[in-house]
Amino acid sequence: MRKIIVLLFITLDGVVQAPGGPEEDPSDGFKYGGWSAPYSDEVSGKVMQKQMERADLLLGRKTFEIFAGYWPQHADYWPGVNEVTKYAFSNTIKKSDWQNVVFLTSVAEIEKLKNSDGGDIKIWGSSKLVQLLLKHDLVDEFWLNIHPVILGRGKKLFGDDAMPAAFELVESHSTPTGLIMANYKRGGEVKTGTVGA
Repeated sequence: MRKIIVLLFITLDGVVQAPGGPEEDPSDGFKYGGWSAPYSDEVSGKVMQKQMERADLLLGRKTFEIFAGYWPQHADYWPGVNEVTKYAFSNTIKKSDWQNVVFLTSVAEIEKLKNSDGGDIKIWGSSKLVQLLLKHDLVDEFWLNIHPVILGRGKKLFGDDAMPAAFELVESHSTPTGLIMANYKRGGEVKTGTVGA
């Protein structure tokens, strides 16, 4: 069975929309595109290299289109990105000039992929796809790059449909710019109790 690992740039209030630049996703009048740029530093760059280690990718339609338009010409920054298999979850696009692309259209196909042989599968961005996977209990691990900013508006990571699950912190880094980079792995079922009892 393959692990599904979600990697996201996220604000303190859970916004994940358009961290990379103003044109990335201005939908619904979002005006803070590029909010992650001021927080790059040497420490985060080193951790990012670990997060970008070679793995197959599973991407929602919008993230896939952004990646397909950028990474084929910039693979020197992300070695192997063009060679790995890219699984694009979409009902609207069926072909791409980017090499090694497979299109998926259902949760059942993602479950079949997860249950196949192979290495980890990483999801970058793709908030709607991540919410769908959380609803179906298909996320094994998170790498959350938490930025010290509140935006108020924008696409959020977590909705009300996520299946309850506990996670454990297995690695974390804080950077000089205030970024917290935290790796959480599934830790079983949610436990409850009474504080102070």
